[in-house]
Amino acid sequence: MNLEYFIAKRIFFRQKKNTTTSIVNLAVAGIALGLSIMILSIAIVTGFKKEIQNKVIGFGSHIIIENLGTNSSFEAAPISKNQVFYSQLPKINGIKHIQRFATKAGIIKTKDAIEGTILKGVDTDFDWTFFQKYLEEGSVLKIDSSLRSNEILISRSIANILKIKIYDEINIYFIQEPPKVRKFKITGIYNTGLGEYDKMYLICDIKHIQRLNSWSSDKISGFEVLIDDFDKIDEMQNIVFSKAGNIFFDDGSKLNIKSIKETNPAIFEWLELTNMNVQIILILMTLVAGINMISGLLIIILERTNMIGILKALGANNLSIRKVFLYNSFFFIGKGFLWGNLIGIGLSLIQLSFNIIPLEPTTYYLTSVPINLNLTHILILNLVSMLIVFLMMLLPAILISYIEPIKAIKFN
Repeated sequence: MNLEYFIAKRIFFRQKKNTTTSIVNLAVAGIALGLSIMILSIAIVTGFKKEIQNKVIGFGSHIIIENLGTNSSFEAAPISKNQVFYSQLPKINGIKHIQRFATKAGIIKTKDAIEGTILKGVDTDFDWTFFQKYLEEGSVLKIDSSLRSNEILISRSIANILKIKIYDEINIYFIQEPPKVRKFKITGIYNTGLGEYDKMYLICDIKHIQRLNSWSSDKISGFEVLIDDFDKIDEMQNIVFSKAGNIFFDDGSKLNIKSIKETNPAIFEWLELTNMNVQIILILMTLVAGINMISGLLIIILERTNMIGILKALGANNLSIRKVFLYNSFFFIGKGFLWGNLIGIGLSLIQLSFNIIPLEPTTYYLTSVPINLNLTHILILNLVSMLIVFLMMLLPAILISYIEPIKAIKFN
């Protein structure tokens, strides 16, 4: 039998209720609290990033293919929808979907209000998964390949501003030469909570944009590419570029391949800043947990000074005695980590299931605190934190070598 382990187990499981035990339990509680905060921090921050990313991507996809001459005014230089890569890209591993789109700026005018907007035209290949998720009333559009639909999907924000409701008819004016107006029927109202985008986009049949711009039926603004893994967006952008980036048209123009991070740099830079907050929390909580356990172990060593002296008198060396206290501290660390995981994961699951903590959507773009429980993140967090705290335990264990047997036995 491992003698050091046996002694450590006896110390841990046969503790007497005294002041030392209370102090050590406080150290364990500090570890549990620190770990639970770290788990909640990672779950909330990664959940927040994931939700915001998904919403921005829902409006604009991961990768956009459009004419290189297109500017930021949403009045795109047209390209042909009949591209070779349209059928090739979906066959590539990692690319989920490709769809055609067209955009045009317009103004919605009612009796009481006026609002600028972007009309996004979609084709029969449009993936409605995102808008179906956030649909509050009505239904998504039914796009026919031959007939032009007058249905339109608007946001709750625009509906509230203009005081319009489902199945109302609205007029959208387009500032061009000559000016044009189109009447649409509201068949769906969505609400993503992403205020800036909700106030901007209306979804309609792409054939309206083509007619307003005097384009032929094969002209579009560009293509949207959806991928499976956001973390591989740079890699997938390079793959898309290899298929579509070297195509030149008769007028000398070519296609531009942009990722959602390039089209929305402010949002994604802001999201990246949240990583720094998490890193600071993780470092601080790990240090607090380590310092708590150093204090606890020092107190245990102080309380067991007589035992250390007796063990040395019986021939035990410093390394052997250190092992006893390191085993003992590992038991306390394990207890703290067990409770920390139970508290952190438990609170995360409660928020994930019941959305107990709400958020102001106009500020945070979300209605409640988001949670992303990732098993890999939790395992890595536990392993790294436990290793750091355990290594910190080596510092007080060194003090054992300075304890003299005779003085230790007489110590009271």
